[in-house]
Amino acid sequence: MHLTISTFDLVVICVYLACVVLLGVWTGRGNRDLSDYLLGGRDLPWWALLGSIVATETSTATFLSIPGLTFAAHGDMRFLQLCGGYIVGRFLVARLLLPAYFAGEMFTAYEVLHRRFGVVAQRFASAMFLVARNVGDGLRLFLTAIALKAAIGLPLTDSVIVIAFITVFYTLFGGMKSVVWNDCLQLLVYLAGGAVTLWLLADALPGGWGELQAFGVEQHKFRIFDFSWDSSDPFTFWAGLFGGTFLSLGSHGTDQMIVQRLLSARSQREAARAVILSGVVVLFQFTLFLLIGIGLAAFFAQHPPTEAIAKGDAAYAEYIVHHMPAGLAGLVLAAVFAAAMSTLSSSLNSSSATLVSDFSGPSDGSPATARRRLALSRAFTVVFGVIQAGLAIVAADFSRSVVQDVLAIAGFTAGVMLGVFGLGLFTRRTGQAAAVAGMLAGLVVLGAIKVETTIAWPWYPVIGSVTTFFVGWCCGWLMPSGAKDDLARPLPGARGP
Repeated sequence: MHLTISTFDLVVICVYLACVVLLGVWTGRGNRDLSDYLLGGRDLPWWALLGSIVATETSTATFLSIPGLTFAAHGDMRFLQLCGGYIVGRFLVARLLLPAYFAGEMFTAYEVLHRRFGVVAQRFASAMFLVARNVGDGLRLFLTAIALKAAIGLPLTDSVIVIAFITVFYTLFGGMKSVVWNDCLQLLVYLAGGAVTLWLLADALPGGWGELQAFGVEQHKFRIFDFSWDSSDPFTFWAGLFGGTFLSLGSHGTDQMIVQRLLSARSQREAARAVILSGVVVLFQFTLFLLIGIGLAAFFAQHPPTEAIAKGDAAYAEYIVHHMPAGLAGLVLAAVFAAAMSTLSSSLNSSSATLVSDFSGPSDGSPATARRRLALSRAFTVVFGVIQAGLAIVAADFSRSVVQDVLAIAGFTAGVMLGVFGLGLFTRRTGQAAAVAGMLAGLVVLGAIKVETTIAWPWYPVIGSVTTFFVGWCCGWLMPSGAKDDLARPLPGARGP
């Protein structure tokens, strides 16, 4: 092992990781049943859930790869256009989907589909979530391991195992309370790390902040809006508005990892406040990370690295390890791990909740069954940790731009999920077979688009949701009445034919 950071930095990282584990174990000490373990007893305050939502969607892919977008040659801040769609989408989640989730004592988003369509639709959607979530978070874990490898010289495989082990440990013992309160701590740590980085980058330039601004203007890096209609460009205004809205509707309205937090709120009103305000915080932090990328480009233009930085993803890690003062490098590396663990712990907890609640059958309410389901949930937390670690190791040979790979995976499933939830909300004739047909059609169409076209990933949730809804709606009308499923109760707020 070749240590490329100071001993003091290593101590800072170790102290932080120890605090994470201790906080996780301490906050989860009162877990008595599945509701406590998976939903924090449904008694978590809205501001803590807001922090957890933001930290959960801010993985290492955000912390390291987003600065790479503005660091790259010809890079700019057009990524911010997505935030407009994100905020619109969150308003729609609060208005359209939260009433269905708070209509009963549910553990997962997909129990709504069981009530509306049946168990096959529920489990089909759950399986899509499990595959997409664990593949995406395997990529996120891979990117974090790159930073650990650069910092302390551990082989990539060993770096993956270290991060996965710590995250699994505190998630295993603490459950949702541990995840949420650690997320809040990690949000503060990585925002502080980002702010310190931006200050140091500006301070390292002879002209300070003014020189950083001048560099950004000269290189056209402050460009935000692009009103072109190029469907292959992920960073146009229209891709941001429509793609961001549909992606946010899918990720925050139908993805178990976020819905699980909303179900942990004290009331529907507090859940709505958390999800809507999280969009504003995300806009702020994306702005911060993109500015860091401009600062990195300005800094390395004056202080070229020994070896050229081949990928934008690697620029921030290069700066942290080789140019940050002792102590501060440890803080920012701790922030990198914070961003990773906040997402990974949430992923493990929500994957476990989905598998136990959606595939193990309903509880009979007995203490023995409750204990068995709690034990199963903890066991599956470990299983998913192993799966994600394995995927992270494999990802080293395939992933090119991690942030875009992760967002493409999210867009692939978010649209299909959104489409089937739309069928539940806005149609009455659509039964289970039609809903499953719609989901299959959405996946097939998106697969063809991914392979055969250059359409950019922000359009995936739009295309996926429209295809799923349209095919499901048509099947609901075309199937002979005798072949249709016995339609379940409409969801709260459901309307339409």
